[in-house]
Amino acid sequence: MIIPCIDLQDGKVVQLVQGREKALEGEAPLVMLERFAGFPEIQVIDLDAAMGRGANDAIVEMLAARAKCRVGGGVRTPARAEALVRQGAHQVIVGTAAFTPALADIAAAVGKERILVALDSKFGKIVVKGWQETTDLTAVDVIQQLEPYCGGFLCTYVDKEGMLQGTDLDWFAQLRAATSLPITAAGGITTIDDIRALSALQIDSALGMAIYTGRLQLDELRQML
Repeated sequence: MIIPCIDLQDGKVVQLVQGREKALEGEAPLVMLERFAGFPEIQVIDLDAAMGRGANDAIVEMLAARAKCRVGGGVRTPARAEALVRQGAHQVIVGTAAFTPALADIAAAVGKERILVALDSKFGKIVVKGWQETTDLTAVDVIQQLEPYCGGFLCTYVDKEGMLQGTDLDWFAQLRAATSLPITAAGGITTIDDIRALSALQIDSALGMAIYTGRLQLDELRQML
């Protein structure tokens, strides 16, 4: 599966490099959603909520009412997860809270099948709180321990996020060997060959910068669906 991404910041669609520097702004959220028509699912990340700087709830609700969306950003409590489900989220992406006791409560509140645990890795270690803090954990070490609380994983190779330099297929192969649950890859996916290599591993691709810069054409991607 190919999953286009809509990242929200200050009410706008943006693309960041490694979660820090804004590289570009996309068109209005609804326009971007219309451009992504035909894809089975859209990934929506509220960057403001992820970084604790407010939220874009009205936009998220608008998008989730019009398309099947997985939604993340600041999901650290059962109440936040339940609110996103009420707004129409098909699945809720949990990052920072996945490494706290809150994960079990969040999974119980909305159902584990609705939870995607985000395993975001930089320099080999999991990063949390909008990728601002580094833990001592590795994704391969913890992925099996998190299986009881989720329906799948969103695994981001932050080292290459937004850089259009390709991704680390070996890392994703290690993750694939460690769990039978669905995996979505993100971070540095730049070419059709990247997508095909991940698909061969039975891993889905979440695409951002490569779409927004035109490196990957939507019509070509639709032909792969």
